[in-house]
Amino acid sequence: MSSGAGRRRDFEGRRHFKGGIRRSLTGKITVIMVCLVAGTALLCWILNTTLLERYYISNKQRSLQKVYAYTSSALEDGSFYEDSVRIGLERLCAKDNVTMMIMNSGSNTLFFIGSGEDTYKQQFWEILFAAGDVETELLHSEGDFVIGKYRDSRLNSEYLILCGNLSDGNLILMRTALESIQESVDIANRFLAYIGIGGVILSAVISYFVTRRITGPIRQLAELSRRMTGLDFDAKYQSRGGDEIDVLGEHMNELSQTLEHTISELKSANNELLTDIEERNELDDMRREFLANVSHELKTPLALIQGYAEGLKECVNEDPDSREFYCEVIMDEADKMNHMVKQLLSLNQLEFGNEVVAMERFDVTELIEGVIQATAILREQNGISLEYRRGEPVYVWADEFRTEEVLTNFMSNAIHYAAGQKRIEVTCGCRDGLARIGVFNTGEQIPVEEQERIWTKFYKVDKARTREYGGSGIGLSIVKAIMDSFHQRCGVENRPTGVEFWFELDISTAKKTELSVATEKK
Repeated sequence: MSSGAGRRRDFEGRRHFKGGIRRSLTGKITVIMVCLVAGTALLCWILNTTLLERYYISNKQRSLQKVYAYTSSALEDGSFYEDSVRIGLERLCAKDNVTMMIMNSGSNTLFFIGSGEDTYKQQFWEILFAAGDVETELLHSEGDFVIGKYRDSRLNSEYLILCGNLSDGNLILMRTALESIQESVDIANRFLAYIGIGGVILSAVISYFVTRRITGPIRQLAELSRRMTGLDFDAKYQSRGGDEIDVLGEHMNELSQTLEHTISELKSANNELLTDIEERNELDDMRREFLANVSHELKTPLALIQGYAEGLKECVNEDPDSREFYCEVIMDEADKMNHMVKQLLSLNQLEFGNEVVAMERFDVTELIEGVIQATAILREQNGISLEYRRGEPVYVWADEFRTEEVLTNFMSNAIHYAAGQKRIEVTCGCRDGLARIGVFNTGEQIPVEEQERIWTKFYKVDKARTREYGGSGIGLSIVKAIMDSFHQRCGVENRPTGVEFWFELDISTAKKTELSVATEKK
C-alpha cells in the first residue's frame, strides 16, 4: 500500500515538475516579448516627441541652404539668366516650398519666385527691422547669409528665412513655411500608442503559443534525463533534426549510448593495464641494457689498468721508460673512466631534474669565439681549417656554462669526424626570436635512420671510429638533456659534403632579470 502511494507521489511530482517547467518558460518568454515590444514603442514615442521637430527644422534649413548655393553658383559662372538654370531653380523652390526674392541696393525686385510679391517684400522689411508683430530667432550664420526662425503672431504661423548677399552685391531673401510640427507629433504619438498596444497583445499571444511548442521537446528531454538517472538507456529522444534543442536531444542519445558501453570500456581498460605492464617491462629491459653498456664501457679500461698494474708489480720491464709507459697507460685509462662517470652523473642530474639551470643573458658570439680558441690546438694537430664570421653581438637567455658544454661537444665531434677537405664551419643566425648556432664538418654523412638514435646513451654510429678517439657515446645524450632543460631544440642535418649539428637559444628581450629555475622532471 505504501509502495503504491509512493509511486503516485512520484508520478504527481513528475507531473508538477513538467507543469512548472512549462509555466516558467512560457511566462518568462511572454514577459520578455511584451517588455521588448512595449519598450520599443515607448522609445519610439520619446524619440518622436523630442527629436522629430528638430529634425524637421534642420531639414528645412538645409533646403534653404541648397537653394542659396545653387543661386550663388549660377551667378558666379554667369549662367543665372539662362532659361535652364531658372527652370531648375524654380523646381528646387517648388519642391521645398521656398519663396525667393532678389533685390538690388535700391530695393527693386530683380527676381522673384512665389506669390504675393509686395506682401512678401513688406514682411521681409518688418523682419529685418524687427517691426510689427514679428518674433525672430537666429538659428545659423555662415559667410554671407544668416538663417533664422520667425513667428507671425497675426497669422499664428512660423517660417524659416534666409537673408544674405550674393556675389554681385544684390540681396537675396528666402522663406519657407513651417507646418504645425507639434500637431504632426501628436498625431504620430497617438498612432504609435495604438500600434504599441496592438503589438503588446499580439506578442503576448504569439509568445504563448511559440513557448508551448518549445517546451514540448524540453519536457521530453527532462523525461529522458530522469530515465537515464535510473540507468534506463532504452529511452531515446525523437529528434526532428531542427533547432538547438534537437541537437541537444541527439547529444543526449549519444550520451546514453556512451554510458551503455561503459562495461565494454572497462574491459578495454584491462587491456591498457596489460600494455602498461609491457611498457614497464620495456623500461626494465632498458635499465638492464644501460647497465650492460656501462659494464662494457668500463670493462676495457679496467682490464688495461689491471694488466699494466700487474706488469709493474711483477717488474715485467725494469727499465724506466717501460715503467713510465705503463704508468701513463694506467693514468690515461683511469682518466677516461673518471670522465665517463662524471658524464653519467651529469646526465643523470639533468634527466631527473636535480640540476639547477641558471638562466642569464650573455653574448653567444663571444662564447663561440672562446670555444673556437680553446679547440685551436686540436684542429692544428688534425690539420683542420675553420671558417667563422662574427657579426653583431647576439644576446641570448640560457645557462652560459651548459651552453659552452653543448658547443664544445659539437666542436669535439666535428674535429674527430672531419674528413675529406677537413673543414669546419660555425654559423650563428637569428630568426623568429631564436638564435640558431650550427657546427658543420666535412666528412661522411649520418644515415637518416640513425639520426634519431644518436641522442641515445651509449649509441655509436661508427663504433670503431668512436673507440679510436676514446668516445663513450654519452656526449650527445648530455647535449639533448641540456637543451631539454632550456626548453629549446637541437638536431642534426646532412649536407652535400658533410654533417651539421645545430641548437637554438631564446633571444627574447622580454626577460628583464636573471632567473634560476629547476629543470622539470621528465
